[in-house]
Amino acid sequence: MSKNDCYSCGAANAMQAFRGRSFNVSFKQLNRMVPDLAGRECTECAEIEFDAPSAERYARAGDELIEDAKRVMADEMKRIRRKLHFTQKSAVQLLSGGGHNAFSRYERAEVEPPKPLFVLMRLLDRHPELVRELQAINECADINALLVQKQQQREN
Repeated sequence: MSKNDCYSCGAANAMQAFRGRSFNVSFKQLNRMVPDLAGRECTECAEIEFDAPSAERYARAGDELIEDAKRVMADEMKRIRRKLHFTQKSAVQLLSGGGHNAFSRYERAEVEPPKPLFVLMRLLDRHPELVRELQAINECADINALLVQKQQQREN
């Protein structure tokens, strides 16, 4: 196998040099462009091999994107919690049922919040009037009524 053969698909002499191209690095649904990269691309399967400096820049951009995303999510969790006038403890009790310091860890970006919790927080940010609905659901009055009904059916 020669230096110009593709390591991915094995195509002979398929690796073509490129310079000055921009590539997208992504994490979940978040994206960031990394400009002015150099390397080689396979003309058969489109496999990309960056040169060493470009590979380092691309990897660093990916790491920075992940760190930035975690920090933004943490800041959003804190902002929304405060907007809704929740303490960290009440937020855990009402929204996640996790450990007593779960929100503290989310807000310091030590732990990524579960996606359903993050989506729920963003929904409550847009529709804070749903907090009352959420509190009612957590009280389980409707479930308790169904349980009483079920018990009455068994007794009859």
